[in-house]
Amino acid sequence: MIREWNEESLDHRNALLYAMGISEEDAKRPVIGLVNSWNEMNPGHFPFDKTVIQEMKDEIYKAGGLALELPVTGICDGICSNTPGDRYTLPARDLVSSEVEMVAELNMLEGMVIMATCDKVVPGMLMGAFRVNIPTTMLTGGYMAAGYYENRMLTLTHTKQAYAAYMEGDMSREEYKAIVRHACPTPGACPFMGTANTMCAMAEILGFSPHGNASVRSQSEKWHQMAREAARKVVEAVKEEKRPSDFVTQKSLENVVRYMMATGGSTNSLLHIPALARQMGFDITPETFDAISREVPLISTIYPNHPVYTMEEFDRAGGLGAVVKEMVKAGKIDADADGMFGTIRQKAELAENMDTDVIHSVAEPISEQGGLAVLHGNIGTDSAIVKFSAVAESAWIFDGPAKCYDSQDDAWHAILKDEIKAGDVVIIRYEGPKGSPGMPHMETFMAAVLGKGMGEKLALVSDGRFSGATGGLAIGHVSPEAYEGGNLALIQDGDMIHIDIRARKLMVNVSEEEFEQRRKDWKPMEKLATGWLKLYKNNCTSAHRGATIYWD
Repeated sequence: MIREWNEESLDHRNALLYAMGISEEDAKRPVIGLVNSWNEMNPGHFPFDKTVIQEMKDEIYKAGGLALELPVTGICDGICSNTPGDRYTLPARDLVSSEVEMVAELNMLEGMVIMATCDKVVPGMLMGAFRVNIPTTMLTGGYMAAGYYENRMLTLTHTKQAYAAYMEGDMSREEYKAIVRHACPTPGACPFMGTANTMCAMAEILGFSPHGNASVRSQSEKWHQMAREAARKVVEAVKEEKRPSDFVTQKSLENVVRYMMATGGSTNSLLHIPALARQMGFDITPETFDAISREVPLISTIYPNHPVYTMEEFDRAGGLGAVVKEMVKAGKIDADADGMFGTIRQKAELAENMDTDVIHSVAEPISEQGGLAVLHGNIGTDSAIVKFSAVAESAWIFDGPAKCYDSQDDAWHAILKDEIKAGDVVIIRYEGPKGSPGMPHMETFMAAVLGKGMGEKLALVSDGRFSGATGGLAIGHVSPEAYEGGNLALIQDGDMIHIDIRARKLMVNVSEEEFEQRRKDWKPMEKLATGWLKLYKNNCTSAHRGATIYWD
């Protein structure tokens, strides 16, 4: 058994289980927690309904366990986009990790199946699972169908672009509302290479979820089969006492970074993977990402890295397994890394690449380098991040005058009013982990940029972060952030900014002497923070170190 009970404590627990109709015989079985993020507020977690829960309970019972459902927080970044609520989304990751730790330890679970789909909840659950270190499998929710309107592919992020086009006068109100209505036709993860699908891939590459789970259509029969497989596997792991620490290694975590580079994954992975690695004492840094980016080429792109391909095309081409197969053939991933469902090599053997237009070979990549880059310079002296797989190569070198705003809201209203022009480098600051606090998305501003057709004509530099669906020249995670006195706080309108993605440079034409002079008059902007946000602000690390309260 994973847990040690004395007779009195076990009887005390069982008395409470009997109150809910559990028999004396069933109370002797190992208790497997179905740790579930299901709720009625977002489509990513909505698939984990009573139907699939019962299927998993039945499988666990047949295998000798007793499955009991335990709810935890499930949030969706899209629900609160461009509202003050977005400040809570990144802190929710650490909160979810605490909930998983609490329900597992308080209830003395023998094992868990953790269930989540969306951006912060998947890494949060895995962080908690790493700390608890009991037998654990994961089921992620699968992808949402792409939307269509008048033969045009749609995703959630197109609604923001449509709003900017509507405000510009390039689209009627009726067309804008129709795009909103048709953008999200089914439950599941938004079908682009955003943070949700990036994190679901992380769970599978690390070996917690069944083969193909990260690239399966939500609520399909194949997805239900995976749910049953995850349930059977966790009981097997309990019997074998197989824990996350038995298979997660530094190489496993580096494999996740390698996969991110091959597929142009979300910049949020630079927050989540380092924070996750830290739970087991491993070290993944922005420099890890940059080194691997120079080694692993980009071999598959879907929206926003590709204009029309979505998870539907990716799935039909062979999905995550096909990407892994190409990487194994070229020696670009550690094939011996193990997991709950077998090794990376075994995963590759199960897969087939059925469309080399969607998933290229390593020998014929889309780009010689991976999809993310870490920039350095006198802006972001620790680091700054850009998803250059979503940036036109013509904009990889960009020079322009700074136009400074102390919130995304101010910058968003400015671009809607045409106060920002082509050639500007927009600075949005005080949106970092401590400054906002909570490090919200700058997605709304960049969606307005794209909606106005300015994706290659201006740049954004921010200490905030981005949705994985963000396109255009968007540089985020600037660290140190403005609130902590980073040079971003001292830039003034008209300062000339130089960006060179290939050379990994992010510079402003201001001398150190001038910065020191400006610093004498600088005071950080204080934004309202109470309760959980205040606790997070007072305890979180910088974006350079995962923006987490759990960093020993």
